[in-house]
Amino acid sequence: MKDDVLKSTVATKRAGIFAANRSIGGIKLSVDVRDGITRRKRVAEDGPLRVRFPTPQAADLEAVIVNTAGGIAGGDRHALDISAQENAQLTVTTAAAEKVYRALGPAAEIEIKLNVAAGARLSWLPQETILFDRCRLSRRIDVELERHATLIMAEMVVFGRSAMGEAVDTGSFTDRWRARRDGRLLFAETVRLDGAVAEMLAEPAVARGGIAIATVLVVPADDAMVARVRAISGEFSGEVGISAWNGLAVARLCAKDGASLRHDLTCVLTSLGASLPRIWLN
Repeated sequence: MKDDVLKSTVATKRAGIFAANRSIGGIKLSVDVRDGITRRKRVAEDGPLRVRFPTPQAADLEAVIVNTAGGIAGGDRHALDISAQENAQLTVTTAAAEKVYRALGPAAEIEIKLNVAAGARLSWLPQETILFDRCRLSRRIDVELERHATLIMAEMVVFGRSAMGEAVDTGSFTDRWRARRDGRLLFAETVRLDGAVAEMLAEPAVARGGIAIATVLVVPADDAMVARVRAISGEFSGEVGISAWNGLAVARLCAKDGASLRHDLTCVLTSLGASLPRIWLN
C-alpha cells in the first residue's frame, strides 16, 4: 500500500514538473492603414513568441514570427491572433522552420486566428513545420474574411529531416482548418495522422512515400489562377494539384523531401501572384 502511495506521489510530482516546464506563448497583432502605409496598430507578445518587422514602412508590411524557445515540445501551447484591418496589406512568415519534438505526455497545441477586413490582403506564409519521431501536435487554424478581403495561405509540413537520416515512424498530427466569409463557412478540412505515420505516408492514397506535404488556400480565386499553376507543371519536383470552386482555390503538394517541397511551393505561389517573404530568399 505504501509503495503504491509513494509511486502515485512521485508520478504527481513529475507531472507537476513537466507542466511547469511547458512553453505557453502568444502573439496578438493588428495592422491598419495610415497615409497609404500599412502600420502596426497593436502588438502583444507573451512567453517565447516574438514578432519583428524587418522591412521599412511600405504599403505591404512584413511580419516575422520568432520562437525564442527553439522549437515546440509536448504540452506546449501557442496562440496567434492576427488581424489586417480595412485595406491593409500584411505578409506573415517565420524566422525559421518550426521544429516539433518528441512528446512524452500531452500533445503540443497551436491555435491560429486570422482576421481579414474588407479590402485587406493577408498572406500567411510561414516556413516549414518539421515533425520529429513520436511527436504529438494538434493545430487549429480559423480564418474570418469580410467581403472583398484577400487571403493567400500556405502551410508546409515535413515528416523528419531526411538529410539527417531521420524519419517519423510513429506520432500524432492533427491539422484543422476552418475559413469563413461574412460569417458563412467557406472551407473546412481536417488532416489527421495518428499512430504508424510512416506506414500511412507510404500508402498510395496518402503520400505514396513522400514525406513533405503542403496546402495552399487562396480567396478569392478563379480558373485563370488554376491554369497558371497547371501551365508550369513541368517545373515541379513532386506532385502538385490545384482546383478552384465557389470563389476559392486549393493547391495540394507532395514531395520526397523538404527542399523539393519548398521549390514546388515557391513556383506555385509565384504563379499565383504572391510576394514571397524576403526571409525566404536569403
